Amino acid sequence: MPFVQRIDNGTYLTVTDDDLVDLYAYPAEPTRVHIRVNFVSSIDGAVSVDGRSGGLGTDADHAVFTTLRDLTDAVLVGASTVSAEDYGGVKVDESTRAARRERGQAEVPPVVIVSGSASVEPGWSVITDTEVAAVLVVSAAADADRVRALRDAGARVEQLDGDLTGDGVVAVLDRLGLRRVLCEGGPGLFSTLLADDVVDEVCLTTSPMVA
Repeated sequence: MPFVQRIDNGTYLTVTDDDLVDLYAYPAEPTRVHIRVNFVSSIDGAVSVDGRSGGLGTDADHAVFTTLRDLTDAVLVGASTVSAEDYGGVKVDESTRAARRERGQAEVPPVVIVSGSASVEPGWSVITDTEVAAVLVVSAAADADRVRALRDAGARVEQLDGDLTGDGVVAVLDRLGLRRVLCEGGPGLFSTLLADDVVDEVCLTTSPMVA
């Protein structure tokens, strides 16, 4: 969906979906995991309204969000955000499937959920309402019964050898061949990735509202 952007000299430029694909293209053949973080904020710095980021969305933000998902190998997200936003699996239309095949990508990117304690319920939509199995990255200390239940529900659980770290998450993504990665939050996961210096890009939309 095209939208209009004002540029510095006071003129306006129409930005199309194809323009967004070019602007947000990942390296064509990444040799390592490339993590891009995307989030929206109000002009006074809030990242959610009533606990959800959706209340801050605009048409421009939605267009960027859709493009970023279309281009990624995996959507990376923390368990708290999955719960708050009621995530399901990624939905992909036929034209996007064709474009992904042309780029040598799987037709549908998985959702990769990060939760050291495996605090994910087997009945969540992200586990049950998905075309491809969700991937769950957990620490070595995650409860074994919970891990077993998630695997029985169809999730792919990747357990680290120690504590949850950004480097550990990157190692799992690399092993699975998921190198173009879009992180959609939340703040806890973002902070961990930043602290461990594994974030390559930050894509920030400023919503024209005061929260």
